[in-house]
Amino acid sequence: MNWYITVLKKYAVFSGRARRSEYWFFILFNVIISLVLGFIDGFLGLGDPEAGIGLLSVIYGLAVLIPSIAVGVRRLHDTDRSGWWLLISLIPLIGGIVLLVFFVLDGTPGENRFGPNPKG
Repeated sequence: MNWYITVLKKYAVFSGRARRSEYWFFILFNVIISLVLGFIDGFLGLGDPEAGIGLLSVIYGLAVLIPSIAVGVRRLHDTDRSGWWLLISLIPLIGGIVLLVFFVLDGTPGENRFGPNPKG
């Protein structure tokens, strides 16, 4: 839960580097919260069942949109790649696979052009 709060505290910080654990724990908590909110939306009838979206889920998704992009950029910085690589996700299938590989890779040891190693 600490990693999730850390990312939210760095709401729109696109500089620096993010460890794998920071990124993946944020994603894990996002998925869990989204599932819970989706269940609540369905239970309370706050959404469109045909579209599969609900009011609470949409509000939460908009609230964490910028922090999600920011932590993704910082994660790419840790692998010594520009944040512009996030745009590769616009390419169907291949873009997502390439980004997944980048996010799973270990960060560059020592300092790189984006800052000091977050592992210390």
